Amino acid sequence: MGRAALGATAVGTATVAYAAGIERTRWTLRRAELPVLAEGARPLRVLHLSDLHMMPGQKSKQRWVAELDALNPDLVVNTGDNLAHRHAVPAVLRALGPLLDRPGVFVFGSNDYYAPRPKNPVRYLVKSKRKIHGIPLPWRDLRAALIERGWHDLTHVRQLLTVDGQSIAVAGVDDPHLHRDRYSEIAGRPDRAAALRLGVTHSPEPRVLDSFAEDGYDLVMAGHTHGGQLRVPGYGAIVTNCELDRSRARGASRWGAHMWLHVSAGLGTSPYAPVRFACPPEASLLTLVPRPTGNNTPDNHKHGARFGAGADVR
Repeated sequence: MGRAALGATAVGTATVAYAAGIERTRWTLRRAELPVLAEGARPLRVLHLSDLHMMPGQKSKQRWVAELDALNPDLVVNTGDNLAHRHAVPAVLRALGPLLDRPGVFVFGSNDYYAPRPKNPVRYLVKSKRKIHGIPLPWRDLRAALIERGWHDLTHVRQLLTVDGQSIAVAGVDDPHLHRDRYSEIAGRPDRAAALRLGVTHSPEPRVLDSFAEDGYDLVMAGHTHGGQLRVPGYGAIVTNCELDRSRARGASRWGAHMWLHVSAGLGTSPYAPVRFACPPEASLLTLVPRPTGNNTPDNHKHGARFGAGADVR
């Protein structure tokens, strides 16, 4: 019995050491191909970044994100939670660096507005309506810097963008996790002539996804879940930290008959829960291609998303 207990303790210690010391900095690029563009549109390469939870001293993360510019994306979509410290804005800007010269859109999440606070790790595993906020963070400074470089704040905004010579109808909401979303301010069908109708939100709450789907959006991009952050092989995410079901905690899935959802597992963690297991930090490069012709509701298996293996890049 004593040996079994010692063995279990050793395994647990090794698991925590791996999750905290290795996997949480195993930066990974995920690739997927999604059939969401209008017929005849040229493919678009979209880089999805989310949940950096940046601390000033995280140099490895900053270098890795900046190097993603070599992927030559047509559009960068940032779905929030960039900050984890009141002095982290310069670090975020260093990370985004060359990507800020490319077309980009963003919304903010709870950890752009408020710093994380210490809390019982068990709270990550149980649903709670109680929100514990830390000190306010300088999100306005980050917003001003991103806008100055030409990125578009989609917080309760609808607009048409031209990306690689093609029209994209984009819209976004403020963070549903904080109940700051007001979808009514962007409600209505987007331009049907656009090559892509794209919705952006931080937390993929079903009420928001349903609204985007009802209005006819092709794709919604979100973050927040950290892919579950702790995943059990063969079972998947333990929690999503929102109302989204566990099976959609990361990656692409269908939402309704016509819309796709892409959830990024993100690149960071709270400084008070610096672990990841079976869910390395990630960015995603999405290749968007035209929808299949002659079929308004493509079969998920025949015309579904195609995924490439994650590429670990340090």
